Amino acid sequence: MTFVDRRLQDWRILAARRWLHHGDRVLDVGCADGTLFRRLRWLRDGVGIDPMADPGHFTWSHRILRGNFPGDVDSNERFDAIVALAVFEHVPEGEGSQFAKACRHHLLPGGRVVLTVPAPVVDRMLHLLMRLHIIDGMEVHQHWGLRPSDIPGIFEKHGFQLVRRRRFELGLNHLFVLAVPGEGE
Repeated sequence: MTFVDRRLQDWRILAARRWLHHGDRVLDVGCADGTLFRRLRWLRDGVGIDPMADPGHFTWSHRILRGNFPGDVDSNERFDAIVALAVFEHVPEGEGSQFAKACRHHLLPGGRVVLTVPAPVVDRMLHLLMRLHIIDGMEVHQHWGLRPSDIPGIFEKHGFQLVRRRRFELGLNHLFVLAVPGEGE
């Protein structure tokens, strides 16, 4: 990752941070090298999963798995929050509903999904920045043109409620917080 890649990653973590609470058990989908857990050490415990992850990266209460969500996450594991920063746009077209359904399965009552996705115009910008060697542009070729406006509907079909949607990074990125009802709701 370049310096710019890291700063953009930090900006996404900062946007997601306020939706994660002390004591939360967190699943970080697309965790890369586990930066979220290093930046937010106060999270109770968690699991990071990424197809390129180095599983030996952590020794304290956060485990890193090499694999894909949801297939490589133990089906019995439950979390207070699932974080997917700059990940959902990589979910193959037509599989977003399965991703949302898997999130619902792995969340505790009252749990939430925190997503960031780039605005569609970002793809063109990323290709230019990659040609100039300003960013590495990890897996940009996997973007398929997801429209951020479609995300609430994809998750609402599986019982999620949109809690927050906002733009950040100069309007080039979108934050979505979607929650499942708590017990008794």
